[in-house]
Amino acid sequence: MGSTLTAPLEPLKIAAPPEAASPATPAPPAAPGEPESPAQARLLNNCWSCRVLSGSGLIGAGLYVYWVARRPMKLGYAPGPGTITQMVIGISIASWGIVVLTDPKGKAYRVA
Repeated sequence: MGSTLTAPLEPLKIAAPPEAASPATPAPPAAPGEPESPAQARLLNNCWSCRVLSGSGLIGAGLYVYWVARRPMKLGYAPGPGTITQMVIGISIASWGIVVLTDPKGKAYRVA
């Protein structure tokens, strides 16, 4: 059984990166009172339909996770640490959905 490789491998030659003329200086941070630039705008800034869709989806997913963890308890089984953890995670996901839906951070300041 022979090899399909007929020539030995050559080492890779990697070119050195060009030297920068001057060191890069980062932009100074914005003052707290200045508005954010459009490039740094929040992802869910004013998109009401996006917030409703993602928030209600997270609430539904959290309720489902909680309900699946609660089902064996209704049958009479004692809850274990895994069941309790699953219930806490379900409540956390639903809470995250409420936060996305209500957007408390976006209402703290006036958007021009």
